[in-house]
Amino acid sequence: MKYTIVVQWSEEDQCFVVLLPEFTEVMQPCTHGDTYDEAFKNAQEVLELLVESALKAGEPLPEPKRFGQALQIA
Repeated sequence: MKYTIVVQWSEEDQCFVVLLPEFTEVMQPCTHGDTYDEAFKNAQEVLELLVESALKAGEPLPEPKRFGQALQIA
């Protein structure tokens, strides 16, 4: 399954914050980082833990959301 990771700059927090739209009931924002790459890496780790935890507990995983169309540049 492919889940959405949203990384955006937060003026208030002075760092990049990460949202996982499919997991908004669990936490929001879910993690952060001083750089975009750090925030994205942290998000991947959190996402793996959320999926592993749900599977271990026998809970259903949320369906991935689809946000618009992908843009392909030839």
